[in-house]
Amino acid sequence: MARGCLLLLISQPPLRGADKNATWQGIRFSMEMGLNAETSGAPNFPGWRGTTILAVRKNGKTIIAGDGQVSIGQTIMKGNAHKVRALSGGQVIAGFAGSTADALALFERLESKLEQYPDQLARACVELAKDWRTDRYLRRLEAMIIVADRARFFVLTGAGDVLEPEHNVAAIGSGGNYALAAARALYDDQDDAEIIARRAMDIAADICVYTNRSLTVEILHKDGDAPKTA
Repeated sequence: MARGCLLLLISQPPLRGADKNATWQGIRFSMEMGLNAETSGAPNFPGWRGTTILAVRKNGKTIIAGDGQVSIGQTIMKGNAHKVRALSGGQVIAGFAGSTADALALFERLESKLEQYPDQLARACVELAKDWRTDRYLRRLEAMIIVADRARFFVLTGAGDVLEPEHNVAAIGSGGNYALAAARALYDDQDDAEIIARRAMDIAADICVYTNRSLTVEILHKDGDAPKTA
């Protein structure tokens, strides 16, 4: 934006007095606006982009799968990031889309809520969402989270939303809609939740340029077995 203003100034006749001051103020304003757009994650700035996180539950098995790609602009910075992890001693699993530092801060707060409200995932999520929405520090954090235990799973956002999906599938991130549609299509024809999740993530990676096939998969079994990382 600022570059265009400078080119316009050079092409004009010399300016004097108030006109000159007004023009330079306009240029300074344009430069500041351009800088603010870049540092605030505005759509025109190619900031940290994309991921796909998918949750599937079927036949007593709960899966959260996440890809490993981290991109900045058109450059892949890392291909094997871990965006899914176990919480609360393995009783809960969660995946995030968004800023890594912000998500880890939210995971820490969620773990404290789970300790405060053991075996009450819904209550812990609601309390986290309230803090996330109202706390001066937390409300600046930019991420989305899917969190699950052996019975339920929820999608949490910084807008204060705690959403329990109508179906046994949920997804977030840049490739989330692709993974969600694929998992929904596969759900009735496949009995294994892990196979559904892996096939859906593979389809999302075919479509979304910010999603790859380096998956982290956390699994919870309804019978109480320890969570498995695949």
